[in-house]
Amino acid sequence: MAYDPGNIFAKILRGELPAYTVYEDARVLAFLDIMPRAAGHVLVIPKAPARNLLDVKADDLAAVAAAAQRIAQAQMKVFEAEGITLTQHNEKAGGQEVFHLHVHVIPRHAGIELRAPLSYKEAADVLADQASRLAAALRD
Repeated sequence: MAYDPGNIFAKILRGELPAYTVYEDARVLAFLDIMPRAAGHVLVIPKAPARNLLDVKADDLAAVAAAAQRIAQAQMKVFEAEGITLTQHNEKAGGQEVFHLHVHVIPRHAGIELRAPLSYKEAADVLADQASRLAAALRD
């Protein structure tokens, strides 16, 4: 399947849609999921067009992985997390819903289940606060 430049993450990269950005460099953009499965749920995407793991260039995948690690470390502090769940889905049968490579980095606490996917939309002020705190931790 071909990459669709009209997908929601491509629109975020072009500045056509807003995002609660927590980290950005030359290769990667990371922002909060507006429908988080837990507080502080971040999506990490390559800036280069890539449908998913099956077609991403190795150096872009490495940049996404490195950013996901940095974000996970910051989430552990900012959200006093006890663990991190990292997920990445490929193609419809694999659970992918947006066809631009993305990695979910989700802070976790023992005994607290993740919300069901797409079941809860977080308030804008909460997302803005979380993004600010994570971005600050990533600058330290």
